[in-house]
Amino acid sequence: MNLFNIIEEIENVDPEVYGRISERRDVIKNITSFGSKVALAALPFAVGTIFKKAYADTSATPSVIDILNYALTLEYLESTFYNAGQAKGTALIPAAAATNYFNQVTADEKNHVTFLKGVITSLGGTPASIPEIDLTAGNGSGNGPFKDVLTNYSTFLAVAQAFEDTGVRAYKGQAANILANKSAAEGIKPGLYQTVLTAALSIHAVEARHASAIRSIRGQTPWITSTSSLGNDTGISLVNANYDGEQNVVQGGVDVTTLKSATGNTTSVAVATAAFDEALSPDQVLAILQGTFLVKK
Repeated sequence: MNLFNIIEEIENVDPEVYGRISERRDVIKNITSFGSKVALAALPFAVGTIFKKAYADTSATPSVIDILNYALTLEYLESTFYNAGQAKGTALIPAAAATNYFNQVTADEKNHVTFLKGVITSLGGTPASIPEIDLTAGNGSGNGPFKDVLTNYSTFLAVAQAFEDTGVRAYKGQAANILANKSAAEGIKPGLYQTVLTAALSIHAVEARHASAIRSIRGQTPWITSTSSLGNDTGISLVNANYDGEQNVVQGGVDVTTLKSATGNTTSVAVATAAFDEALSPDQVLAILQGTFLVKK
């Protein structure tokens, strides 16, 4: 058994293997050190120990299909919401608002669903089924805190804003997982990584435009402006969890509020928080939505 040939083969399959653990020379040093201290029969175990660190957490990273199905679930929720609102016609949404905004956003969300299902199927995966949705946030009761969401335009706008702001943060939260799946994606299908990354960025940008538009309709700033203790700027305490973390003022290890303008003025918390969107992880998003808008079985 030639251990160095094994290492070369692993390197061919995963060029990033050394970046997962240490420099290449350190790996080789560890192997030769093992060889001088243990019997030949124990070397496979030694090699396994070295690489366990590199791949031990792989299962914690969602697969490409997992990421796409997570995005699909969010798009199902938004598409269901806007279709239900549109079906109410002018009894809910003023004609001008429907023409200038809601007709377009409803079509966008429908296209997102169709696109994601198509990509998942093309990869041999199974698109997630549409979940049971309660737009009142009542976990299936239809009598949740937003029970008038399809009869009261103000409530409809408030829920729309929460969905859009959450969607932007949710897509941003998948950036690291998409990067972590680069090698795996290319192994499934050449060019897949680029396709998934482009799709995620494209949808993220559209969701951001939706969020900006709905905020403007509600008479708010087009961006999230938080205080030092509260990320939520909607005035609706029921959606505080959707905005948790937006109050962060530290970016790249720098407290943005300590930065000064050319005239010597410091940056306010409002400006510092508005300048950056914070990511939400899948666990955070599902914890917010399950048992409210997504009915928990």
